[in-house]
Amino acid sequence: MRKQEVRTGGETGQGHSASSPAEQVKALVDLLAGKGGQGSLAPQTPDRALDSPLGPHSNDWRIQKHREALLSRVRGSPELGSPSPRLSSLLLVEGLTDLQLKEHDFTQVEATRGGWRSTKTIALDRLFLPLSRVSIPPRISITIGVAGVGKTTLVRDFVCLWARGQVGKDFSLVLPLSFRDLNPHEKLSADRLVRSVFPHIGELGLAGATRVLLILDGLDECKTPLDFSNTVACTDPKKEIQVDHLITNIIRGNLFPEVSVWVTSRPSAAGQIPGGLVDRMTEIRGFNDEEIQVCLEQLFPEDQVLLGWVLSQVQADRALYLMCTIPAFCRLTGLALGHLCRNKPEPQDTELWPPRTLCELYSWYFRMALGGEGQEKGKASPRIEQLAHGGRKMVGTLGRLAFHGLVKKKYVFYEPDLKAFGVDLALLQSALCSCFLQREESLASSAAYCFTHLSLQEFVAATYYYSASKKAIFDLFTEGGVSWPRLGFLTHFRGAAQRAMQAEDGRLDVFLRFLSGLLSPRVNALLAGSLLAQGEHQGYRAQVAELLQGCLRHDTAVCARAINVLHCLHELQHTELARGVEEALESGGLARLTGPHHRTALAYLLQVSDTCAQEVNLSLHLSQGVLQSLLPQLLYCRSLRLDTNQFQDPVMELLGSVLSGKDCRIQRISLAENQISNKGAKALARSLLVNRSLTTLDLRSNSIGPQGAKALADALKINRTLASLSLQSNTIRDDGARSIAEALGTNRTLSVLHLQKNTIGPVGTQRMADALKQNKSLKELMFSSNSMGDGGAKALAEALKVNQGLENLDLQSNSISDAGVAALMGALCTNQTLLSLNLRENSISPEGAQDLAHALCTNSTLKNLDLTANLLHDEGAQAIAVAVRENRALTSLHLQWNFIQAGAAKALGQALQLNRSLTSLDLQENAIGDEGASAVASALKANTALTALYLQVASIGAPGAQALGEALAVNRTLEILDCHCALGFLFFLSA
Repeated sequence: MRKQEVRTGGETGQGHSASSPAEQVKALVDLLAGKGGQGSLAPQTPDRALDSPLGPHSNDWRIQKHREALLSRVRGSPELGSPSPRLSSLLLVEGLTDLQLKEHDFTQVEATRGGWRSTKTIALDRLFLPLSRVSIPPRISITIGVAGVGKTTLVRDFVCLWARGQVGKDFSLVLPLSFRDLNPHEKLSADRLVRSVFPHIGELGLAGATRVLLILDGLDECKTPLDFSNTVACTDPKKEIQVDHLITNIIRGNLFPEVSVWVTSRPSAAGQIPGGLVDRMTEIRGFNDEEIQVCLEQLFPEDQVLLGWVLSQVQADRALYLMCTIPAFCRLTGLALGHLCRNKPEPQDTELWPPRTLCELYSWYFRMALGGEGQEKGKASPRIEQLAHGGRKMVGTLGRLAFHGLVKKKYVFYEPDLKAFGVDLALLQSALCSCFLQREESLASSAAYCFTHLSLQEFVAATYYYSASKKAIFDLFTEGGVSWPRLGFLTHFRGAAQRAMQAEDGRLDVFLRFLSGLLSPRVNALLAGSLLAQGEHQGYRAQVAELLQGCLRHDTAVCARAINVLHCLHELQHTELARGVEEALESGGLARLTGPHHRTALAYLLQVSDTCAQEVNLSLHLSQGVLQSLLPQLLYCRSLRLDTNQFQDPVMELLGSVLSGKDCRIQRISLAENQISNKGAKALARSLLVNRSLTTLDLRSNSIGPQGAKALADALKINRTLASLSLQSNTIRDDGARSIAEALGTNRTLSVLHLQKNTIGPVGTQRMADALKQNKSLKELMFSSNSMGDGGAKALAEALKVNQGLENLDLQSNSISDAGVAALMGALCTNQTLLSLNLRENSISPEGAQDLAHALCTNSTLKNLDLTANLLHDEGAQAIAVAVRENRALTSLHLQWNFIQAGAAKALGQALQLNRSLTSLDLQENAIGDEGASAVASALKANTALTALYLQVASIGAPGAQALGEALAVNRTLEILDCHCALGFLFFLSA
């Protein structure tokens, strides 16, 4: 499947001579080994060995010739050796997840929405180097990637770059092999294995090489699974053993212990190698948005209109767009859509495009391969009928090969396989067949064949099964007997569905989707006359839909097989179930939908729905039972809201297990307003010890208490990903604050901490202040509605003199009076990082306002100051107004409900005439009257910075309103003026 990007190891039909590339390579290495005149494969080229100053027996000379031999294998592929950024920087991962081990590649992309779990990368030129000065180079490296993502292209790029001396300079030999090369062999010795790739090393073997890299590309294509538990150890490099045993002994280090080994594989097959033997694992990521566009641009370089249409169709379908992160699928999609656009459907076909399902897309691809729509001017021609007949013949031959290969996990075929299934080798030369099957040269004597993409093998297999099941009298999966009364298409479909549901690795999932899709009306119309009979789906469609829904069991958890049933229903165009649940999700009516069908549909929507793409909101209507059934799917939600569900501690145990999973992709989770106590908090804390994805945790309005806070704090000492934590309204008190403070002393990732309404007094505040003297990562501390008093304020002030990280400090409703404000303002005179300070609802008098004014004259960084609901009066506000005249940093000032009258308003108006930084001023609920309003209005005629002015409930009558109106006729910058006058006059302006 992945070989669509470029052919593997010993392939390439791109050489320039008449002989095949494999023959050229073999002839060249035979020549280098002194066999130049022996055998019919020797190329007729002059031997330049005698001209080499190193001589034909020099080890350096042999290595140079080996480099030239490797480069000759990629001759004709100029793009190789220039890897894209995607292939030149791999993701560094820490092993395989359950999703990768157990699910189909398509399911992996769908479940994770095309996201990639690792943020750590490693450059291609450092792939086999130590990660640090104290580590050693890896011996066994594995690179994984879903089918079609470019693993073989990566290998060929690396080999080409090494042969040119650009990467892997510490390797004196690189020996690239693919499992396609090894499959034809039953037994091999280690020596023979190496010499099949590098025959000109002579008797020296690998002894003359300082460091050797053996590349084994495509483990998923190995004909025999590796069994490390039952393989007999072998240390004799000359002893011939089974190929799979040979590979396991090389990986274990029994053979070639000094040789580095690089294996590439699809994720599920990589699980055959025990994790304890793997020194380094990397992953190839798929396309990002920009790379999808670049890929499509390469398909249509000269037709921007066509490119725009194809790109719009891909972007319009989220499921299709996610699959286009796989490069091979992206190209296949682009080709099919490009053909569709170039060949506009006849009027009777206009309802058939653009494709809405996977099966429809592949049906269009088949029509492209067929070479025409089959309806020129509404009439069939003998040529078209001939092509249609050829299409049916292809399904009858390649389809059977594809199906049995799929059942036996076989994705590479050789000529004996083709003959065994009755494939006409002459048929392989047709253009139609070449769109599905490609021939690749290997280092072995026989050529290898594979479908250009695994999904194409699955599509062709499904069309074969669909056709054969209508007349077969035996089980197509086993070719065993079936009792006569149970014959018929539905019996065979039921058998396929049951086998797909029972397959633990999901290898039949996409096959079943295609099989279901062949029964949809649109696909039938697309393929009628070529692969399908017109209207034959009508007798089965409703029964198949019922049969599929019957596969949804009352299991505790919704599994991937069950979700695949919803994908099958979508392919069948039976979408009533999913559509009903999506409507309930959007309207908040999920509470009444609790059946297994509804739960499965909800799990399906978590993957494919646009509604759930950015955030999954399951607040207010989720029971513990439904949550438990969705746990496997919640792993892959990036943002999850579970507020107000009355969840208790047992649910936190379940969520903790999800957050602890290696597969977990949850970045943000909100559990506000539930019934979580300290036990639930402890369960979540345990998960934070191992979780690597969560950045935001919201636990506001629960009851975790001091013990719960301590458990979370202990986790914060170890966790390195959580950036935002809200413990608002959890009664953690001083003891809880003390625990959190201890964590802040060592934690370097938490940047947002909400501790409002937690009954924290001076003692707890003192501990937090001590922590802030050391901590440099915390940017926002919300500490409102506690009981810190002046003592706590003074402690925080001392911290602010030292702390150089905090930017947002909220001290609302903390019983702070003038003494506490004086201390805070003293710190503000030297602090250069605080941007926002909230002191609303405290007890700041005119005396405290003097200290505020002094700080504002000195400080040059504070942008937002909230003094709402204090006791400033005119005297205090006037002092602040004087400071505003000088200040050049403040952008937002809140003075609501401070007993301010006209005198202070006049002072503020004078300040506004000079100030050029303030953009928002709030004077609501102050009796500034018409006189004060007129003063502010006068300032607006000159001020060019203010964009928002709030004057609600400010005792402004008609004269004040008129003055403001006249000011607006002049002012061109104010965007919001909110003024509710005493006479009922409401004036609101918004740009």
